[in-house]
Amino acid sequence: MPEANHKYTLETITGIHTWVPGKLFSFTCTRPPGFRFAAGQFARLGMENTLQLQGEGPVIWRAYSMVSGPYDEQLEFFSIVVPNGAFTSHLSQLQVGGTLCIDKTSFGFLTTARFESGSQLWMLSSGTGLAPFLSILNDPAPWQQFQHIVLVHSARTTAELAYESVIQGLAQHPMLSELVPNLGSRFHYVPVVTREASPSGLIQRIPELLQSGALQQYTGLHTSVQASRFMICGNPDMVKDVRTTLKSMGYTNARQSAPGQIAVENYW
Repeated sequence: MPEANHKYTLETITGIHTWVPGKLFSFTCTRPPGFRFAAGQFARLGMENTLQLQGEGPVIWRAYSMVSGPYDEQLEFFSIVVPNGAFTSHLSQLQVGGTLCIDKTSFGFLTTARFESGSQLWMLSSGTGLAPFLSILNDPAPWQQFQHIVLVHSARTTAELAYESVIQGLAQHPMLSELVPNLGSRFHYVPVVTREASPSGLIQRIPELLQSGALQQYTGLHTSVQASRFMICGNPDMVKDVRTTLKSMGYTNARQSAPGQIAVENYW
């Protein structure tokens, strides 16, 4: 690996968990001293280009949202294995004790600071787009900002519903259970599976579930421009379609210059 410099540090892999062999995995690593981030932000991870892949420099960099909360001692990331992907071809071969580069700066605007008001936070995800929302759930601040928090995670199969047991056990989280009153009744988890039987019984794509009101009915929450705020993260087609659906329902993008109800992360 290259040596650390003023822009990035070298961190050590401390754990690897496989969710779906050859497809989905997560890993933890040491946290750089002084590395700060807001829940929902992402880091730039670097891997040495040992395979000498064309079109890439000596270090291959990619954006990865933190799964871990802002106060966790380690950093955790959630990844898909892209067949012949320049970065994940290297990343999927990592072993505990191996190293990777982490940029010293955190990035991104998919944070609850995007919203000035609202009582409901709807986090709509597909695949590894789940990652930033796990970080937000692990931060006490959003629970003080919103009365209800909804996490929707869409996957093709039940095996791809990563972190499901962690999410289901959120009410027993050692820190949050003490800091957040009535967490169990304020948190709504909606697993959606589109290609086989779904635990929730919901099998359509998120845009259709929003448009039909099925998500609102499942959670028992009435959405409105005044109350509801939406965060979207996942594959580009899902993000585009969900945003289009929400705009057709009267919601607008949250911008610095104008309050809105929709926040989307752009990694590229």
